[in-house]
Amino acid sequence: MSKVTTYYLEMKTADSLNEKALPADFEIQEAQIKQYQLNRFLYQFVGANWGWTDKLSLTDQQWQEYAEREDLRTWAAYYKGSIAGYYELEKQQDGDVEIAYFGLCEKFIGLGLGGPLLSHAVKSAWAWKTTKRVWVHTCTLDHKSALNNYQARGFKIYREEIN
Repeated sequence: MSKVTTYYLEMKTADSLNEKALPADFEIQEAQIKQYQLNRFLYQFVGANWGWTDKLSLTDQQWQEYAEREDLRTWAAYYKGSIAGYYELEKQQDGDVEIAYFGLCEKFIGLGLGGPLLSHAVKSAWAWKTTKRVWVHTCTLDHKSALNNYQARGFKIYREEIN
């Protein structure tokens, strides 16, 4: 089995964001009414291509406990009316906000939507009251452009792990 490298990245100031503007026909909306079924659907729909498996065995109750917390927020992205991707932000202690999940659906990869979606996620994280740092992790199992997208938006690697 191949080794997997996990990269942990952070952004320490909102001014570090190298924003990429939203293209026409691309909309991002927060799911202001929490419904764990939506989070489960988005996780499975987007994550299937990238081997996301850590939450597949959760029960309905576990999904509800995860997704309907005050410190978790979810945004869905739509391109020409179709679900194109999503992200989740999780507020943590000491002012950290993690981009817990982030991704595009397979049909929307390569259309130039990843940078604008990530820019929106970063701006949303910094807009969350008391944010002092935004962080994310990605790995070599994710899309080949994921790490480059994070770095192009202004994230800096602060740790690497090889497993």
